[in-house]
Amino acid sequence: MTRVEVEVEVKVEVRVDEDTFLTTVRPGESWWAAARRTTPGVDDPVAVDLSGGVKRFAVDPSLKVALRPLTYGDLPDVVTWRAADHVRRWWDDDVPDLDAAIAKYAPRIEGTSATTMWVWEVNGRSVGLAQDYRIRDYPDHALLVPDPDAIGVDYLIGRPEWVGRGIGTRCLWAWATQLRDRHPDATGAFAAPDHRNRASLRALAKAGYVEGLWFDEPQADGSVDTVVGCTLDLRTVVG
Repeated sequence: MTRVEVEVEVKVEVRVDEDTFLTTVRPGESWWAAARRTTPGVDDPVAVDLSGGVKRFAVDPSLKVALRPLTYGDLPDVVTWRAADHVRRWWDDDVPDLDAAIAKYAPRIEGTSATTMWVWEVNGRSVGLAQDYRIRDYPDHALLVPDPDAIGVDYLIGRPEWVGRGIGTRCLWAWATQLRDRHPDATGAFAAPDHRNRASLRALAKAGYVEGLWFDEPQADGSVDTVVGCTLDLRTVVG
């Protein structure tokens, strides 16, 4: 029996104020490039929901999400964020005080660690934290994932008032678009939230990630968490 592969057209929708524009992704074109082509001369569109058949973007100048390097001055906020109930449920390694935060994050701030730290800002206000790393730089973790050359990312929204408002998707998108310049050779990004963390899984899906294998990830205390591997095809989605 002959296998026939059919290329499925991908539609991209961009919302600008009250107007909506729809286009078809051209061969070899990323979803984001198609969205930008559809709305030239305005701010870059950002992902709103890439999980469906139509990839939805929006241009929203009133909501600016930016990414900047973590500094020592951010560590009091980090301690507060890590102590929040909605964060502690999924981030089980303690950062109980400023001294512990300095000990943990100083190498990453100084650039002597394979992990790089970022702060997410929404309209100039710090709201959360992200860390990324080339997965192959952590051999124990690389054995568990499908692509050791991918860029791994862990993240949190620290301020409870920003949770459940779609900000997680916007922050993940800001990180992915910035990643192109830092790692132009990377073809994939990878995140592995706990399988019970439906809010995180939904944010990833809306940012263009695809769920893959579930696997058990060893924790610092000797326990094991079941996580869901989620992969972002950077070339297809971001370009």
